[in-house]
Amino acid sequence: MRVLFIGDVVGKAGRSLLAEALRRLQAEVEADFTIANVENAAGGFGLTEPVWAELKRLPIDVFTSGNHIWDKRETAAILDGEPRLLRPANYPAGNPGRGFCVQESRGGVPVAVVNLQGLTFMTPIESPFAVADRVLAEVGNAARVIVVDMHAEATSEKQALAWYLDGRVSAVLGTHTHVPTADERILPSGTAAITDVGMTGPYEGIIGFKPRGVLERFLYATPRSFEAASRGAALCGVVVEVEDATGRALGIRRVRVEGAA
Repeated sequence: MRVLFIGDVVGKAGRSLLAEALRRLQAEVEADFTIANVENAAGGFGLTEPVWAELKRLPIDVFTSGNHIWDKRETAAILDGEPRLLRPANYPAGNPGRGFCVQESRGGVPVAVVNLQGLTFMTPIESPFAVADRVLAEVGNAARVIVVDMHAEATSEKQALAWYLDGRVSAVLGTHTHVPTADERILPSGTAAITDVGMTGPYEGIIGFKPRGVLERFLYATPRSFEAASRGAALCGVVVEVEDATGRALGIRRVRVEGAA
């Protein structure tokens, strides 16, 4: 089977391109299962009810997220009410939502999707390594195909989790930094890995935002408001080919769809 994983959807530009290009891309790559990270979908920060209503109409099987999923207060109700929308599993118990789910592919194959968040340069929550062990024990025999969204800053931490889970999951795919990396590979025991799949959003800016606010934060070392950019949209992600019976990855390749100029 083929899993299409779409990188962080940023703002209106990202949502528009996703809606425009998704079905065509799914047909081109013969996707059996589609995952998209949507933590930045509402103006670059979190989710709102209208944005979620827009996204859930798309043919996406599971939606992952990260630290920005908490940026809009209304997101809590969405997380509790939608089992296909995940937040990182290693946040403390008592938070809304869930960190993994199992859904069926187009061909009826169970696919487990696990959402984790790194610790380096990020909120000090529970170890994604320890939580991954617990989640995989809970998934058990419910799914052999298992895809992990590792939402983290540090390249070393993303790669470390991939090696830690090598042979136990089908893929560990990095998100959060919005810059696609060129290190896609299959690890020795059959896990596909990439440090960051990139974003689906406006590349004419700084990680999806208009340059001014970002530059001022670097120049003056004080908080600034960020505004999502609107030009140079591209959809970035990966396609992972997985052996249904074993969950072993057979291949991984990057995909990029350019939006209108």
